[in-house]
Parts: sequence; C-alpha cells; structure tokens
Amino acid sequence: MNLQFDETVAADYRSLPQKIRVMSEFWLAKNLFCPCCGNEHIDKLPNNFPVADVACGKCGEIFELKSKKNRIGAKILNGAYRTMIERITGNLNPQLFVMQYSANFFVTDLIFVPKFFFTPGIIEKRKPLSANARRAGWVGCNILYQKIPAQGKIEIIRDGREIEIEKILSRYNTTKKLQTRNIDLRGWLLDVLNCVNMTESEIFSLQDIYRYADFLQSKHTKNKNIEPKIRQQLQFLRDKGFIEFIGRGLYRKLN
Repeated sequence: MNLQFDETVAADYRSLPQKIRVMSEFWLAKNLFCPCCGNEHIDKLPNNFPVADVACGKCGEIFELKSKKNRIGAKILNGAYRTMIERITGNLNPQLFVMQYSANFFVTDLIFVPKFFFTPGIIEKRKPLSANARRAGWVGCNILYQKIPAQGKIEIIRDGREIEIEKILSRYNTTKKLQTRNIDLRGWLLDVLNCVNMTESEIFSLQDIYRYADFLQSKHTKNKNIEPKIRQQLQFLRDKGFIEFIGRGLYRKLN
C-alpha cells in the first residue's frame, strides 16, 4: 500500500479543499480493500453521487470519506444537519472512513467507522448561516467523533503503519454483532457501551455503571426506568461477547 497521495490527479484544481478531496478519494480507490468483506478493491463513485464517495463491487457497501490534516480531534465537520439525521434514522447512512494526513500529503492514520455506530446523539447541530451568507439560514452539523465508542473505530492505518487485513476483518465481524436497525435501541446500547468503556479497570460492577444513570437519563429523557434499562443493555453486551458476567454483580470487559 502506497501511503503517499498522488498530487498529479489534482493538478487541474485550484482550491486546497478540492485538491484534498480528489487526492484522498483517488488514494482510497487505488490502495484500499473493503473492510467489510475483504474485497481487494473499492471503486470511486461519480462526483455527483449522493451520500457516498467509494463503493465495494462485491458486497455493495458504500463509504463516505472525511479527511483532515494532522490530528483528527473531537469533531468532524459534516454537511447539512437535517440530511444527516434523516440518513441515520432512515438507516441510509454509509460506512465512514476517517483519514488523517500530513503536510506532505502522506496518509498517517485511517479509521473505519461502521454505519451502525451512528446515532442522532453523536451529531451536533451548528448555528444557521447568517442572513448575509450565500446560503443564509443553512444549518450544518458536526460528527462528535469522541462520542463514538472505541469498538466503532477500527484502525486500518496507525501512525503510518498498515494493520493486518485479517485483524481488521475480524474486528469488523465482532463489532457487527452490535448492529441493530432500531435507532432507539442502538442509542441505548452504544451509550451504555461508552459507560462500560469509561470504567477504569477491566473488571467493573453493576454499581459502577449505575453511577452514569443521570448521564443516561439526560440522553433518554422519556425513559423512567434507567437502572432496569442499564441491566438490559449489559445483558445484551454479555450475550454478544463484549463483556462477561463473573458473578455477584461483577463483569469483565472482553472486547
């Protein structure tokens, strides 16, 4: 895999954002395999194709690419807020690649975020554009990248080094067990998973997760039975092999 952008493919573009978009999409199509099925190649989609940038001709999955110079950070700039929410709640969201590149256009990090890790809770609504703007009133959004559970950030390239394909496919197949089309259940599951991840030790107690009850209540205001809901989600995570119940209200993290 060649981690260097090909600058010649963007020679006809003037603005740097356009150059980055062209070079990064070209790099994906030329170098990357499909992290869902292992197909050796993914294909660039037409420039006017809605939602996605590249696709796998074998499994049919589509992917969107977000790239950023140097550190990825806590937020990723995205498009229209309303469109993003419609995509997530309608289960039309593509898979996501998050790319980090250096000043000399070298791919340093590439993260794959499966689409079933997206919920309305990780989408931040930005302020409408001012009345003087060309698109006055338009409302954009940010992806709150830091709120995506660690299990949903599958490394493909880390610090300029490729991760073995077998590890990537295995990680995806493991995380796929969390997939659910019900957006409310998905939100609960990922919020509780984040709470599990925030506990400091490998072994944690039910009481450790109950400490996040107020946080979960603030995100799920209609639910009046927070602790039973927590137990339900822990059972689901146990059944899917992400945690192990070891008795007396204690659990062990597995994935």
